Amino acid sequence: MAKITYSFMSGTLFLIPVTLGSDDPSMVIPQGVLDISLKLRYFIVEEVRSARRFLRSIDKQFPIDETEFVVLNEHTHSNELKEMLERVLEGKDCGLLSEAGLPGIADPGSDLIAMAHASGIKVRPLSGPSSVILALISSGMNGQSFTFNGYLPIKPGERVAKIKEIEARSLNGVTQIFMETPYRNMKLFNDLLTNCRGTTRLCIAAGITLPDEFIVTKSIAEWKTGIPDIDRIPSIFILQA
Repeated sequence: MAKITYSFMSGTLFLIPVTLGSDDPSMVIPQGVLDISLKLRYFIVEEVRSARRFLRSIDKQFPIDETEFVVLNEHTHSNELKEMLERVLEGKDCGLLSEAGLPGIADPGSDLIAMAHASGIKVRPLSGPSSVILALISSGMNGQSFTFNGYLPIKPGERVAKIKEIEARSLNGVTQIFMETPYRNMKLFNDLLTNCRGTTRLCIAAGITLPDEFIVTKSIAEWKTGIPDIDRIPSIFILQA
């Protein structure tokens, strides 16, 4: 078997987990992961302010002024990714942070990770909370065969068509997982009630790991008898017919 090699003198791209809300990092992220995060001085992040806040939540004395932050979001051009990795290729370790949970899932970090692999940079994932996986294992639905659909379309007609499509796919026993921007949760929920079969099961996992955590699985018919208060709360939806 050929030995895997990385670029000479290249640093490591650490995939750093972030809490899913204002919860205590030490409750959901291993101490070893927190220790690695505190040693880094170069971060690629979705939003600088929230990244700084997260690091200070780990250690109030974290040297923010001595740390370099580069923004990677949906507006970042692909040509900029190479520039972000130049420091890593020169031997600088780097931390990639999403806004919440693990980077590379439903965020622009996956493109950077792909380029890191192509450049021979070592990519090291660190353990931490994933709302998608935590919701799935809590739902009681098929955890052996599932599809993560990310965000559904914003336009009403397209969203309804997508809901019908993923419900049909779930008839084959494949659990369907998706999410929405928190302020559109109720619109999505109402579309699910209107367009899905009464017997289809729907799990709503809201505020995962937070004090007001809400994880409940019911049939669509049962959900119609009680509307959950998930407005503006980060949520994962799981469907299985």
